[in-house]
Amino acid sequence: MNRLIVLCIIAVTTSLALAETCQKPEVSASAYVTEDATVLTNIAFTTQFTLKCSNGAKGVSLYAEVEGKTLPAVRLSADNKYQVSWTEDIKKARSGDYNVNLYDEEGYSALRKAIRNGEDPSSVKPLAVVVLNNPGAYLGPWINSELLAAFLAAFVTYTAFSAKWKLLS
Repeated sequence: MNRLIVLCIIAVTTSLALAETCQKPEVSASAYVTEDATVLTNIAFTTQFTLKCSNGAKGVSLYAEVEGKTLPAVRLSADNKYQVSWTEDIKKARSGDYNVNLYDEEGYSALRKAIRNGEDPSSVKPLAVVVLNNPGAYLGPWINSELLAAFLAAFVTYTAFSAKWKLLS
């Protein structure tokens, strides 16, 4: 039993020593948002970013929080490229800026603790913030082309019959 406890302590100490935290993070990001929603039910949001740390930390595990949702940040390559993606219902998605708050493991556990204890999650300082702009989705024309064609056909028919009745009277 004592060996198991000693092994656990060694494992925890080793993982803490090897885990790097990012000092003075710099983020450069690009984003994609679905803009044509004529046949879709959800809007897709995707942001890719590169994290540069002043201490040269690589492979930092990141988590994201957007509008109260927590998401994993997927590492795309060894040179600290990450991606965060999510979808929202067209009716709930708003146009404007979305703040994607990024947390390392320590910040993420503090965020989860704040949520679990009913505290304000904004009290936990994120590692970095990526701003994603949603210009809004095109939902289609105000009047469908089929409806417009039906109205035009009815108008042409009415005009033709009116002209015929005037000529016959």
